[in-house]
Amino acid sequence: MFGWEFPPNISGGLGTACYGLVKGLLHKGVNVLFVVPKAYGDEDQNVARIIGASDVVIDVRDSKYTEFWSHFSYMEVNSRLVPYVSPEEYYQLLENSRQDGVESLESVYSRKFHFSGAYGPGLLEEVEKYALVAGFIASENEHDVIHAHDWLTYKAGIAARKASGKPLVVHMHATEYDRSGESNINQAVFAIEKEGMEAADLVIAVSDLTRNTVIKRYGIAPEKVITVHNGVSPSDFELHGVERHIRDKIVTFLGRITYQKGPDYYVEAARKVLDKDPKVRFVMAGSGDMLNRMIKRAAALRMGSRFHFTGFLKGVDVHKMFALSDVYVMPSVSEPFGISPLEAMRSNVPVVISKQSGVAEVLHHALKVDFWDIDGLADAIYGLLNYPALAGMFRKHGRQEVENLKWEHAAEKVRDVYLTALRIYANR
Repeated sequence: MFGWEFPPNISGGLGTACYGLVKGLLHKGVNVLFVVPKAYGDEDQNVARIIGASDVVIDVRDSKYTEFWSHFSYMEVNSRLVPYVSPEEYYQLLENSRQDGVESLESVYSRKFHFSGAYGPGLLEEVEKYALVAGFIASENEHDVIHAHDWLTYKAGIAARKASGKPLVVHMHATEYDRSGESNINQAVFAIEKEGMEAADLVIAVSDLTRNTVIKRYGIAPEKVITVHNGVSPSDFELHGVERHIRDKIVTFLGRITYQKGPDYYVEAARKVLDKDPKVRFVMAGSGDMLNRMIKRAAALRMGSRFHFTGFLKGVDVHKMFALSDVYVMPSVSEPFGISPLEAMRSNVPVVISKQSGVAEVLHHALKVDFWDIDGLADAIYGLLNYPALAGMFRKHGRQEVENLKWEHAAEKVRDVYLTALRIYANR
């Protein structure tokens, strides 16, 4: 299995989803060798054997691999593609990558490649290098199926398939259309996504919404694309009686502050709620390229004392934030799935989600609105804050509902996908 991050070293939902799925597969008798560009040493080796590509020593001139490498063309791209980060974070990543030696002029024929493991300035270059190392890893480790998560690892999955000949399953957690919208598609990323899905034996989509995008936008055969909804893991943090120093009600947005997540609609709805109920505080937890714009907009709407920006939260801080929240909001413009509402519901927080999200397909006890409907979003938030019976009903039934959305169920379906891929492989 090829990923880009693994807890506790994560930048978003992808690492969380990979961890939950791997744990679920372990319960189903599937052993996973999980490869990341850079391993930090604190990953949970009890659920999977973790390999960092940075730690793999190879020599591409070795005669054993000459034929395999001859099929690869490698081009170094001094890319400045930096998804998911604000301008301030970009410059920090750039400085860190210089210190880590990511931008060294090391030959691609070196015995060891260096990876930052981040979404940094050399991202496309790292994707290509990752593919080279992946082929070596696949040729040296016994396995039955190759599973690649999201576009960052698709080239690695293809390389592994060429090296070992084993079936390839690619997992589409988010398409370029989700991240960038209709008019700002990054053609290089789109091409990698399309190439990966065309090369795969089967494609896993995290929702029917994503499945439809994969079929219609990328031209992938419908019979090849299988929907497996995400799950949620039992909380490792049991927080009781988290102290609140204020009596105001708290509404929380937690996620990347990017176009895809709809933070601007959340800010506009906050102003409408405050016009009716001034004793509410709004939290925006996360980072992203729209952060500065959201800070300026909150100030322009005169919500400075009522709107709080926490920065990126992870681990126990996420659970503390949920424990303090009265309502959780996910107004995504295009959300392939969306694990955070499940985590909020698990913490007894009623949620408002956009209809344009994959998780809306599986949740019944959540208020759903169109992302663009600011009035509807404000009304939903206001209702949950001011009608205790309504909020209580969503808390009670929401918690029960989410407890049935287990990663073990998703893992069972993924295991079935593996078995189908193996049958396709046997009949090739």
